[in-house]
Amino acid sequence: MAAIELEGLTKDYGEVLANDGVTFDVAEGEIFGYLGPNGAGKTTTIRMLLGFISPTAGEGRVLGRDVTDERELIEAKRRIGYLPDDPQFDESSTGREILELHAGIKGDERSAELLELFDPPLDRPVREYSHGNVRKLGLVTTFMHDPDLVILDEPTSGLDPLMKQRFAEFVRNERDRGRTLFFSSHILGEVRRLCDRVGIIRSGKLVTVEPIDALLGRSGKVVRVVAADPIPRTVFERDLEGVHDLEAGFENERDVTAIGGGGRDESAGTDGIGAQVGAGKTDGTQDGTYREYTFTFTGNVDELLAVVSNYSYHDLTIEEAPLESVFLRFYGGEDDA
Repeated sequence: MAAIELEGLTKDYGEVLANDGVTFDVAEGEIFGYLGPNGAGKTTTIRMLLGFISPTAGEGRVLGRDVTDERELIEAKRRIGYLPDDPQFDESSTGREILELHAGIKGDERSAELLELFDPPLDRPVREYSHGNVRKLGLVTTFMHDPDLVILDEPTSGLDPLMKQRFAEFVRNERDRGRTLFFSSHILGEVRRLCDRVGIIRSGKLVTVEPIDALLGRSGKVVRVVAADPIPRTVFERDLEGVHDLEAGFENERDVTAIGGGGRDESAGTDGIGAQVGAGKTDGTQDGTYREYTFTFTGNVDELLAVVSNYSYHDLTIEEAPLESVFLRFYGGEDDA
């Protein structure tokens, strides 16, 4: 049984279609990343899943329970942990009093372990907490009753790097214990490190759902070539399939000064920037005159190596595309409304 099932889930506010026919499943025992910029519709989906707002259309189930049936959803919530993007605690209460309240409502099986891990200042009133300490207290209250499904909305906001690393290790261990985690975030590196699958939502519409490795593979590789002799742009633009977002230039501003130029020479013809080097300086092997070409490549790497081997180059690196590049492929040029 899937831990979360959505079919055509829609929330229409009239002027804003916050979720538009969102459909996906989250399997038991996986970390599912729900990725999108602020305003894309992530929190709206979560609020419908938890019954805080009613869908305009479509269906949703969490742990086998209908999200529109209040009685069923109450049953499911006993097995759900939820961390909102902005946890709201009584600021006059201490952290210890907050934990005692939550323990009385939903039980406490793990607070001792969680307090040792996240260490919020329990004896201080919440009004004195930093944003990060509020988040740490929220993580304890989210997991203290040992839920089967955990829904996290921007869970690491405000945490320092050490605590983020600690949180990541904890989340992986929770998955290994069979817990299901639904992880909403706009922090791309976090999603890449933690998630088994990812769904991308854009302006209320689900763009894709697929394994994180498949998404990164489809996005291609980042290629950087530092050439000893200028390589015409046409080599990359016409002779190779799968070249995207080509950037060609000097390695640094001092190199531009070295040939007496400050930018692209439009008189260089079809070879563009590459031809400018040859026109400005004939000895392309001296220090500071190497050319740099950077692009995303979705084609055959063997073909790339065969083409580049026809030229003298100083350095060639091929790396996995950062998730930021994947994200921009879905969001570039569009509003984030």
